[in-house]
Amino acid sequence: MASLYLVEPGLLDGVGVGDPVSLDGAEGRHAVSVARVRVGEALRIADGRGTVVTGSVASTGKDTLTLTVADVAVDAEPRPALVLVQALAKGGRDEMAVQAATEIGVDRIVPWSAARSVSRWDGAKVEKGRARWAAIAQEAAKQAVRSRVPTVDAPVTTAQLAAPAGSSSDGGSSSGDGASSVAGPSSGSGREARRAVVVLDPVGAVRLSAWEPPTDVDEIVLVVGPEGGIDGSEFDRLEAAGAVRVRLGDTVLRTSTAGPAALAVLQTRLGRW
Repeated sequence: MASLYLVEPGLLDGVGVGDPVSLDGAEGRHAVSVARVRVGEALRIADGRGTVVTGSVASTGKDTLTLTVADVAVDAEPRPALVLVQALAKGGRDEMAVQAATEIGVDRIVPWSAARSVSRWDGAKVEKGRARWAAIAQEAAKQAVRSRVPTVDAPVTTAQLAAPAGSSSDGGSSSGDGASSVAGPSSGSGREARRAVVVLDPVGAVRLSAWEPPTDVDEIVLVVGPEGGIDGSEFDRLEAAGAVRVRLGDTVLRTSTAGPAALAVLQTRLGRW
C-alpha cells in the first residue's frame, strides 16, 4: 500500500474510525480510472497537513470512491521546519529544485527574485508561478508518500528576505549560529518564529556538514542563489540579517541540485535520515 491520495486541508478534521471519507475530483478520477482501485482495497488518504486515514474502499463511482476509515494518524509537525528560499532560475531548474526538495522533506518553499535571476515573475506571472510551484510540490509529496505538503509562499525580493521581522526569542536580533529574524510567518504560539539562516556559498568558510544546527529554533532557512550566483551585496545584506555562509563541498552545483543536496545534509545532521 505505497500510494497516497490527497484531499483539501480540513476535510479530514474530526474524522474517526468507521466514518466514510470520499475521494473525488482529479484524485478520485486517478484512483478509479488510472490506478484501477477496486472495492475492498486498502488506501491511505491525507489532507496535506499531517492527518492520514487508512481504510478499505467501500464503493466506487465514475470519478469517485468512498473509504471506510479503519485508522487515523496525525504526523507531528517537524521542528525545526526546513525552509528553502529558492532563487528563480531559467530552464525550469528552479522547478526541478522544488520537486527534489519536496521529496527530500522541505516544509516551506519561498521563491526569491534575486539580483541575478534571469527568470522574472511580474504581474500575472506571480500567482501563476506560485501556483505552478505549489502543484509541483503536491505531486512530489504524493510521490514521496508524505502526509504534509510543503507550502509555497509569495515571491520575495532580497530586501524582503533580509528585512528584520522582530527580535529573536532571547531578545537579540541574531547570533553566531545563524539565528535570525529573517521575514516569514509567525510560529504557532503567535510569537515571531525564531530562525537559523544559512546561505549557500561555493567559497564559504564553513562546510554545511560541519555546521551545528541550533536546537532552539522553529525553522532552518536555506538560501540558494540563481544560476549566476548570489550578488556580493546580497550576501552582505543577508549576513547583516544574521545569516551564515556555508558551502557544500569543493564542487559547484547547479541551482537545481544545490538546494536538495543541502537539505539532505541537514536531514542527516538533524538525525532524521
